[in-house]
Amino acid sequence: MSPVFRHGALRLYLLKLLDEQPRHGYDVITLLEDRFLGLYSPSAGTVYPRLARLEAEGLVEHDEADGRKVYRLTDAGREELRRSSEELSSLESDLAASVSELAKDVREQVRASARDLRAELKQAAREVRREARTHARSYQAGRLGELAADLDRLRADALARAHRADDDVLQAASDVVRRCSEELLRVLAGERDAPS
Repeated sequence: MSPVFRHGALRLYLLKLLDEQPRHGYDVITLLEDRFLGLYSPSAGTVYPRLARLEAEGLVEHDEADGRKVYRLTDAGREELRRSSEELSSLESDLAASVSELAKDVREQVRASARDLRAELKQAAREVRREARTHARSYQAGRLGELAADLDRLRADALARAHRADDDVLQAASDVVRRCSEELLRVLAGERDAPS
């Protein structure tokens, strides 16, 4: 995955963010994360030294508010931003492409996770059906039908939700399905052994 900001571009983007309004360093970090849809989150060790450097260059200044530094653009910073307007336009185009590429990577990962989850759900359903067929004589036909229908509804619901879920949710769902499948197989094996 390529870096979000090319060399020196974060400096210019920080000037742009501070031109919009004065901000705390933490606000800058969270704003960057929000603008990049959570796909890029700079560390404090990235942002604060750059803000200090911009301040040393006379492009930003800060005031203390509630024990925190609030950075704002100076006239020299606004002039630097004005002189770099063409470069800023190019940077914003590059950033939009970078975010699009990052989002594409995430979509591909989610699709792969959804495929894996669907495969696990299908396999769990096959195992339950196979176990149910093997032990069908021990169970009431209506109960097996309800179990199969419930499993099919669960599978359909899980597949529908998997398309909208992130990786953590998919992993959690996969774990729940695996545990349910294991428990169901244990229950079916226990009832098979129980006296009729």
